[in-house]
Amino acid sequence: MNVLVVGGGLLGRKVAEMLDAAGHDVSVIDESEENLSLLDSDFDGVTSVGFPMDIEALKNAGIESCDAVAVTTADDNLNITVGQIAKNVFGIENVVSRISDPYRESVFESFGLKSVCPTNMAGEKIVSALTSPMQSKQVTFGATTVALSVLPVEKKQVGKYLTQLETRPGDGLFGVLKGDGKFLLKTEDTQIMLAAGDSVVVSRKID
Repeated sequence: MNVLVVGGGLLGRKVAEMLDAAGHDVSVIDESEENLSLLDSDFDGVTSVGFPMDIEALKNAGIESCDAVAVTTADDNLNITVGQIAKNVFGIENVVSRISDPYRESVFESFGLKSVCPTNMAGEKIVSALTSPMQSKQVTFGATTVALSVLPVEKKQVGKYLTQLETRPGDGLFGVLKGDGKFLLKTEDTQIMLAAGDSVVVSRKID
């Protein structure tokens, strides 16, 4: 796959290096030549110095021959604009943009852009580490990452069915880890009663 990475900061360089190591053809564009010089010495991709919102700069970086674009700068406004340019001007469907402000995620979605929010990902992991006896696990499907958190059953929940529990907006009930280590997946046909020593597995989309 031929991928253009827009932004040569920490995230952009990491994405570019990972794609390059996986055998993809990678180009990176950034305003700062210094940022581009910090790419790993083993990086075999192409670099280009230029302003990412400049059409000619994007052409020089090879966007016209790309299969996908990753927009990774720290500026949400820049990312949404470049994402739209990639989709609407150059006709690239596979565009993923970084978004730092989780409350603006709906803006990206309204323009048909896939987004990844490091703020949500870090926040979910910190809260899980503070409150869960087990670290949450993250599973990524395309550009969507789901965190699975394991929460101990509270005293007031003992004797209730899993489906009776109230969850935070955005959370989903995934299943129950019984005290003996057996895992019961939540299904439409099965009622799972909670007992002391059980833990509830909760799923949450974090980007």
